[in-house]
Amino acid sequence: MSRDALVVGINSYKHLPNLTAPAIDAENIAQRLASNGDFYVWRSPEILDNQKPRIGKQAPVTLPILKRALVQLFKPSSTQIPETALFYFSGHGVREDLGILEGYLATSDANPDNGNFGLSLQWLRRLLVDSPIKEQVIWLDCCHSGELLNFDEANPGHRGQGKSCCFIASSRDFEVSYQDIASDYSVLTKALLQVLESSKHSGEWVTNYSLIDTLKDNFKGEAIIQRPIYFNFGRPIQLIHSTVQTKTAVIAHPVSSVCPYKGLSYFDLQDVEYFYGREALTNQLLDLPLPEAPTIARKFFWRI
Repeated sequence: MSRDALVVGINSYKHLPNLTAPAIDAENIAQRLASNGDFYVWRSPEILDNQKPRIGKQAPVTLPILKRALVQLFKPSSTQIPETALFYFSGHGVREDLGILEGYLATSDANPDNGNFGLSLQWLRRLLVDSPIKEQVIWLDCCHSGELLNFDEANPGHRGQGKSCCFIASSRDFEVSYQDIASDYSVLTKALLQVLESSKHSGEWVTNYSLIDTLKDNFKGEAIIQRPIYFNFGRPIQLIHSTVQTKTAVIAHPVSSVCPYKGLSYFDLQDVEYFYGREALTNQLLDLPLPEAPTIARKFFWRI
């Protein structure tokens, strides 16, 4: 099964405030997808740290770079296309309100004052509709990301084509998204990582359906500062398998100074606490009808 992921975390902006959480968000998502999701991960911006790829905290991601990467992900120029493609974005989201509302993923070169808002979410919707990829996963952790989930406009071609989709946006189209005050992560990404690492899914794959069900439960209540929105369609998409290992319980027995071994002496009633084993044979003996018991008993005690 071929699975590709594009993971983007933009801290550095020319005309918008710089951020601190997106690079951390993206790197942790990238590591989970690669190590426990069997994804081939492209990072952007990517740097080498001790010969290992990582999300760069200061490197930029321009609009042309992001567009080309998305086209390569969802419309690859190859006959050997992946079965699953996942796009994760953390950074600024901006909204244009000049007669027609439209949301954008802000790239490092975005300059709203000059009409350059970044990557249009309408453009992304059209790309997804035209994509031959059968399993499409989009996670957007940015302001106004709910603009992508205009379902009537987002999915006109998906029904009847055998596609499966998972869309998660960190906030509704009119809302901003926040960094979690108790961690270095953004609010949505922190919740995503908690679900992906949850012991509830130990030994199983987390699918798009189980992921969203758990996120909905975690975001219930009136105290939350933003309202993520979700959309699943089609068959379950396997996302990641649990990182939690089931450990075999070790039963500890109290240490005593008394030696439980009798040497040539026999065990008596007072020694019952030191005698273990033969439970299966004992139960077999107790379950037998009386006429057969003496014969089995002789075998039982001889084996002891």
